[in-house]
Amino acid sequence: MNTQAPVMLVTGSAKRIGAAIIRAAHSQGYCVIIHCHHSETAANRLAAQLNDMRDNSAIVIVADLAVVNDDTALNQFVQNIMSAFGQLDVLVHNASRFYPSPLGGINHGQWDELFLTNAKAPLLLSQTLLPYLKHQQGCIISLLDIHAKDKPFTNYTVYNMAKAAHRMMVQSLALELAPDIRVNGVAPGVNILPDPNGDQALDLTQQQEIIDSIPMQRIGKPEDIAHSVLYLIQAHYVTGEIITVDGGRSLTMAGSGF
Repeated sequence: MNTQAPVMLVTGSAKRIGAAIIRAAHSQGYCVIIHCHHSETAANRLAAQLNDMRDNSAIVIVADLAVVNDDTALNQFVQNIMSAFGQLDVLVHNASRFYPSPLGGINHGQWDELFLTNAKAPLLLSQTLLPYLKHQQGCIISLLDIHAKDKPFTNYTVYNMAKAAHRMMVQSLALELAPDIRVNGVAPGVNILPDPNGDQALDLTQQQEIIDSIPMQRIGKPEDIAHSVLYLIQAHYVTGEIITVDGGRSLTMAGSGF
C-alpha cells in the first residue's frame, strides 16, 4: 500500500512519550506505525483510536528489538514495516530500558539489555531502514537523556554508557548520512515520572524534590517531547543537533539521583 501522507515509525510507542509522539504526528497528517513489545493491548487501543479519526492511518507492529541480532528476523521486521504503508519518512528511536546497575552487581544480562535498546537496536535499525529513508529524503530522530553527557546518574553506569553511545550515534550518522538524511536527537529531563507500579516508582517526597530542582518548577509533559520531534522533522537545515527539553534542570543538576 502506497500513501501520499508521510509515514512515521516510533519504536516503543504504545504508551507514554512514544504514544505522545505518535498522536502529535497523526494530528499533522502522518500515517503512523506503532511499535511495541510487551504493550500490545495499549498499542492496539491507540491504533484503534487513531483509525477512528482517520481510516487506515495507524498500524501496530509487535517485535522484540532483539531482532537486530538475527539477520533473518531483522529483514522480516523491516518487511513488516515497509508493507504497512509502502514508505518510511521518519524513524524515531524511542524504545528504551532504564534501571540501575550499581558497580559490584553488573552482569552480562544488564549490559546486553541496556545496550540493545539504547544503542545497538537504534544503530542497526537505522542501517537496515536506510535505503527506504533515503528514498523519501527522510530523517531519524533519537530520544536521548540529559544524563548522557557529563552528568551521569549515580548507580546507572551501564544505562549512562548506552545513552552516551546513542548520542554519539546521532552525531556520527548526521555526518555520514548528509545531505540525504538528517539525524537529530531530543534529550528529555523529567518529562514523565516512572510508572507508579514499576520498580522505579517515586514516592511523593521524591517527586517534590524533583520539582524543586527544576527551574520551571514542574514536571514536563510527553507532549513537550513530541513538539520538539515535530520541529526537528520540519527543520530542514538542522542535523546533528540534540535539543534539551528539561525545564532548565540540566543548568542546576550535579548529576546524581533523579
